[in-house]
Amino acid sequence: MKTRIAALAATVTLMVSAGAVAASPAVADPVPGSPNQFYASCAVDLLGTPVGCLETDEVHATHICQYVLTTFGLGLDCIQR
Repeated sequence: MKTRIAALAATVTLMVSAGAVAASPAVADPVPGSPNQFYASCAVDLLGTPVGCLETDEVHATHICQYVLTTFGLGLDCIQR
């Protein structure tokens, strides 16, 4: 019983901490004139879709991103600079 409670508590803690990290870009520079967008450095897959984005400053950015609400939760919408 204690194992189930500990596992549930760990899952909830992980979900909450992941949501807090995903919801607030801490080190990203905001895009001038757009308070919801920020600069990010993203790897691109074979189809040209950005994956593995990290918030960054304007100088090192490859994409401009913003958080969007999807049916699966919080997601990123990015365009190449």
